[in-house]
Amino acid sequence: MTNGRNSRANQTKASLASLNQAILACRSCPRLIRHCTKVAQEKRASYRDDTYHGKPVPNFLSTRTARLLIVGLAPGAHGANRTGRMFTGDRSGDFLYRAMHETGFASQAESVSCDDGLKLKDTVITAAAHCAPPGNKPTPHELANCSPFLEQTFDLLPKLRVVLCLGRLALDAVLKLYKALGYVRRLADHPFRHGACFTAFQGKPAPPAVLCSFHPSQQNTFTGRLTPAMLRKVFQQAHELIHDHA
Repeated sequence: MTNGRNSRANQTKASLASLNQAILACRSCPRLIRHCTKVAQEKRASYRDDTYHGKPVPNFLSTRTARLLIVGLAPGAHGANRTGRMFTGDRSGDFLYRAMHETGFASQAESVSCDDGLKLKDTVITAAAHCAPPGNKPTPHELANCSPFLEQTFDLLPKLRVVLCLGRLALDAVLKLYKALGYVRRLADHPFRHGACFTAFQGKPAPPAVLCSFHPSQQNTFTGRLTPAMLRKVFQQAHELIHDHA
């Protein structure tokens, strides 16, 4: 039985890696590809010596089967679009990973590059859109183009228990998937608010619970709309839900 479990785990790991390769190769949204490339060529002055990633950003995977999935909006132009890893290299990531480290979901509190040693614990990080959009605003068509990647991520995480949505657009992406899968009837029945937790979904076995948080953007963190204590509390709630559904 142990060998069987190890074999399934290795297949899942290989499939997640294959999904990441498909994300990296995607060119479905010409506007986004042009923007990512332009930003990578022009660069920000403080990163002029960096080689930008400048293309779709894959999922950030943990080393074991994850029970928590974090869904953001899209890579930052000079963060993940530069470093090639979700929420890495900008202040949004600094804010997020500090809370994750303090609550046991990340090995360290700082995320500056793909080779900084940061490892996720029991967690996968994805996004509603995998390319950095102009003005941080992907179009509905671009979000729809990326939605199969979100569905495949769900399919490849058999032990998933909790989905944490960072912002309303991330919640919308998850609820649209849940509606397509028959878990919900109306998106309006699950309105976004910070700290909201939704568990009453249709389907057996029960679909993963959905948690909501304000996005850790500078607009939210600099104004105090999202504080470190608020984000820690959401991750603590995720821990409790994972334990309840274990």
